[in-house]
Amino acid sequence: MSTPAVSCVIRKMKAVGGIILTASHNPGGPSGDFGIKYNISSGGPAPEGITNKIFEISKGLQEYHICPELKVDLATIGKQTFEVDTFKPFIVEIVDSVEAYAEMLRGIFDFAALKDLLSAANHINVRLDAMHGVVGPYIKKIVCEELGSPANSAVNCVPQEDFGGHHPDPNLTYAADLVNTMKSGDYDFGAAFDGDGDRNMVLGKHGFFVNPSDSVAVIGANITSIPYFKKTGVKGLARSMPTSGALDNVAKALKMQLYETPTGWKFFGNLMDAGKLSLCGEESFGTGSDHIREKDGLWAVLAWLSILATRKQSVEEIMKDHWQKFGRNFFTRYDYEEVDSDSANKMMKDLETQMSDPSFVGKQFSSGDKTYVVAVSDNFAYTDPVDGSVSKNQ
Repeated sequence: MSTPAVSCVIRKMKAVGGIILTASHNPGGPSGDFGIKYNISSGGPAPEGITNKIFEISKGLQEYHICPELKVDLATIGKQTFEVDTFKPFIVEIVDSVEAYAEMLRGIFDFAALKDLLSAANHINVRLDAMHGVVGPYIKKIVCEELGSPANSAVNCVPQEDFGGHHPDPNLTYAADLVNTMKSGDYDFGAAFDGDGDRNMVLGKHGFFVNPSDSVAVIGANITSIPYFKKTGVKGLARSMPTSGALDNVAKALKMQLYETPTGWKFFGNLMDAGKLSLCGEESFGTGSDHIREKDGLWAVLAWLSILATRKQSVEEIMKDHWQKFGRNFFTRYDYEEVDSDSANKMMKDLETQMSDPSFVGKQFSSGDKTYVVAVSDNFAYTDPVDGSVSKNQ
């Protein structure tokens, strides 16, 4: 199952929660990463209060029961009942997660308009790369079969344990094949997804790159292209702290509430459960809304396609119009991997000392013929407006 589909099915079945065995977007397999994640009844990741309690209870467990000879037919949808000593009856239900997820999306988007965009006489050409992650079957069923996009518009849709030897991270480095294909000019819209289907990268014709901070801002600025938000209204917008201020500009112009949170979807989930948040995003290629409690790659792509269908413009035209109207924000991200922790801590300490000096705000830095002035500098701290919890040193 994709991560957004897990959230969708937990909510749909009113389950108490879900246990997910995952390597997230890290290398899987016996010698790779492997983790267990618990999602609560809202469909979102368990907050620390719950995981701490699970850990406390685990210390007192004396025994557990297994039933190795239980044979479940995983290919047949529906309930199967077994007589097991400690659980009578023991019921296993096999669900079609692709259908459950597709049904949810039908209630969010205008599928007739999307079908026109993708399969009518003057349809646009799209290229969607599942990168051998789990989202392949969802793309095939929803975008190709239901919305009528040609079968060859979806590639690498067979999930593989080793992701076909690639790293399914939807960015310009790891999705280079898609970037190169888009540069040919044969396709109007491109997207790549990660291994568990919750993150996405959007490209326009000739490989025009939409950075994730701009992506969520454009969806926010065109939110009425999505029928779901016409029904629910827009309760608020949010972004993680390292995400650019592009969404802030939209919130200000459209007089919407904006929240800036630490990195981590649980902070968004808290705001959604309290009815304060409709749309949110992170610079690490995650975008989502309050339809579930996880980020959702395919939802974000259908949101973009809805905007293309409404505005009848190219990705590049939409982006340039957006910058004209709301201004343009830039941010850079540097990933330092497997560095010496003492040196890294020293660097952070030196940086913080320099930043927290009162004279730093207002300081000017020049590069080429441009001069920049520091407006704000802080080590971000967040007080959750819902439960009052404080996250420091972000």
